[in-house]
Amino acid sequence: MDALSRAQSFNAAAAQYAANRPSYPPALLDAVEELAGRPLAGARVADVGAGTGIATALLRERGAEVVAVEPGDGMAARFRRELPGVPVVRGDGNALPLADASVDLVTYAQAWHWTDAARSVPEALRVLRPGGAIAVWWNTTALDVPWIAAQHERMARHTGSEPPTRVLDDDRAVRLAGFEGLHCVRRQVRWSRVVPLGVHLANLGSHSAFLVLGEAGTREFLAAERGRLRALFPGEEIEEVYVADLLVARERPTGPAPAATSP
Repeated sequence: MDALSRAQSFNAAAAQYAANRPSYPPALLDAVEELAGRPLAGARVADVGAGTGIATALLRERGAEVVAVEPGDGMAARFRRELPGVPVVRGDGNALPLADASVDLVTYAQAWHWTDAARSVPEALRVLRPGGAIAVWWNTTALDVPWIAAQHERMARHTGSEPPTRVLDDDRAVRLAGFEGLHCVRRQVRWSRVVPLGVHLANLGSHSAFLVLGEAGTREFLAAERGRLRALFPGEEIEEVYVADLLVARERPTGPAPAATSP
């Protein structure tokens, strides 16, 4: 199944996505402010691939003035239900429907990998004001937790997708993001949430690998997984552990270097 089909699969599961996907910890938003070099309060932010508004809501809570960009019909409709007071425009990171130099920060939560960096990096830079920054982040799998690593190996086998990889080193993460040539800083924030077993399974089922697999194949996997997890967690409360992986990039300064000063 190609990347476009997987990206579009979320539209039919927007309600499931909104209800069960994890949010992001306060420390991640703290890091965005630190690495972007400015508070979110009062900042003009474009949240691209906004989905149902999980990250948008956090940006708004920090006082940012947010415009959301979302390509999918179902996700945009759900976004409007979740955040009726926030503008959402249709488009994607490869061709932003925004004016030149119109925002202070462009964010992509779980969405950057659906873009073509050769197009999305220049587009993000185009819409940034001088001194602005690009912030991309994902909730990645904490593969050092044995039951989580085993579960994701099972998911990969069942769906025919790539197995999860261990945490990348900083240089490789920057290269894969397409941020070579920019000034880029990385920050990782470990966090967790405790949810009922049903929420955990619904979260798994909202991933694109299952959405394109189809109802029968997904139901088969989740039924078997329910039995495995009940044996591990008799109370049916699951601690999902994540590593929020953040990259903040901006253009390198241009022009002559400042003159040296004598001590």
